[in-house]
Amino acid sequence: MAATDSTVEVALARDLMAGKPEAFDQFVNHFRSKIFSYAQMICGSREDAEEVTQDTLMKVFGNFDQLREPEHVKAWVFRIARNGCLMKRRRSVFAPTQELSIEDFLPRAGQDGDRRLEIADWSALPDDQVLRGELRKVIEAAIQKLPDIYRSVITLRDIEELSTEETAQVLDATHEVVKTRLHRARLAVRQKVDDYLKSAQAAGTKVR
Repeated sequence: MAATDSTVEVALARDLMAGKPEAFDQFVNHFRSKIFSYAQMICGSREDAEEVTQDTLMKVFGNFDQLREPEHVKAWVFRIARNGCLMKRRRSVFAPTQELSIEDFLPRAGQDGDRRLEIADWSALPDDQVLRGELRKVIEAAIQKLPDIYRSVITLRDIEELSTEETAQVLDATHEVVKTRLHRARLAVRQKVDDYLKSAQAAGTKVR
């Protein structure tokens, strides 16, 4: 659970600050997969994510004396990872030549100008385990195609489970900006999930 993770992370940070020799490996074991998953979602390629993960861990340990509050260690680590991703994306052959607009992911406006969604019961996942896996891929693909400012906020809040305050710290944004971007990102992903579930229903797939 997130609360347990947070407790572990703060304890690891305090152990590192205290110079405990076993804390280094424990910190790496805890954070490596988290950093990699985040970097892969933001960078868009495994190769870039691996480099960002290594660079992030090196910078974390090279600058650990700059961490003033162990309670904010996760936000601090992901801020370093985000900066690494931004630098990597500027140089990477995998970086998109043109960033899509969030409008490309939102529902089309109706005749009255309002954006309306016909939402299927997308909170109830399909019974079939294969379809559960497919739906997860749909969600991940939808997030990965979002413009960076929206992809970053939904990854930090909904996948890494950072708080609004921590996400704002990582992104150098206000709480209101984080909330607005998260709302729009969720709406865009929700539309993709809804399209998938409607297609599954149309094909005769049973959905709870």
